[in-house]
Amino acid sequence: MINCYANKKILITGGLGFIGSNLARALLAYGAKITLVDSLIPVYGGNIFNIDDIKDKVTVNISDIRDQYAMTHLLKGVDFLFNLAGQTSHLDSMLDPKSDLEINAAAQLAILEVCRKVNPALKIIFASTRQLYGKPEYLPVDEAHPVRPVDVNGINKLAGEWYHILYNNVYGIRACALRLTNTYGPGMRVKDARQTFLGIWLRLLIEEKPIKVFGDGLQLRDFNYVDDCVSSLLLAGASENSNGKVYNLGSSEVIRLKDLAELLIDINGAGSCELVPFPAERKNIDIGDYYSNFDLISSDLGWRPKVGLNVGLENSLNYYRNNYKHYWVDSE
Repeated sequence: MINCYANKKILITGGLGFIGSNLARALLAYGAKITLVDSLIPVYGGNIFNIDDIKDKVTVNISDIRDQYAMTHLLKGVDFLFNLAGQTSHLDSMLDPKSDLEINAAAQLAILEVCRKVNPALKIIFASTRQLYGKPEYLPVDEAHPVRPVDVNGINKLAGEWYHILYNNVYGIRACALRLTNTYGPGMRVKDARQTFLGIWLRLLIEEKPIKVFGDGLQLRDFNYVDDCVSSLLLAGASENSNGKVYNLGSSEVIRLKDLAELLIDINGAGSCELVPFPAERKNIDIGDYYSNFDLISSDLGWRPKVGLNVGLENSLNYYRNNYKHYWVDSE
């Protein structure tokens, strides 16, 4: 992997976001030349503090991936595109479906067209989502499971994913997609639940407020610490075997949400949680139990998650205790 990324030109869309900034940090260790693209639109996940420790080692371009002229300029001469930018809120996708369509589908197709015209030799790694499976028919969910999105976000992310695979198959633009599950860790959005419910749980715990668990709290989930997610992206980018493939991420640690809240409280050494009814707008798009089968990426690329929940949650709590003012105080 070191030889693969050393001195290569890397473009990361959503580069000031949670996963993008952590990926940039890892790629710097391999000697890559990195440009981070982010719109810094407030309702999305970009945060300039996410790269505070590496800001002098990367190039930052404040652009929207919907700006085709900007993307044409940025994609020329790039060796790898880690395409992480997207609208991730399931609820927001239902309230503003047009913006979700523009970002998660139309802009992805436009990016691929730019690549076809000006840089067909690059490798693209696209961040997709487990949400496109909808309510599971069986568990764990593998890549052969039917895709039945339950919200606008899932439909548009599926379109964006399939555009990448289509351009791989038809035009030979090397591309693959990773269907991420619940990713967490330092740098994630925690001021609200737009990215992940676990983020707002961390904030509530630090503010000494009760964690609110929707429903009966018996929903099963799996989680990936951000370092493990970054490892999967790096392995997918480095391998020619990943071209045209779609991979699930996941974890062998599966936990009920109520138990997760109690684990978080135990790690914190204080706190409380309470069960609350599902808000109507969330209940309609909830998928129930979900956890992934990640055998394919394990066999193809040798990826397995290494960071357990206890360690990952403790790392996350410590990070936000020390840096909370950069993630919710200054923004309110």
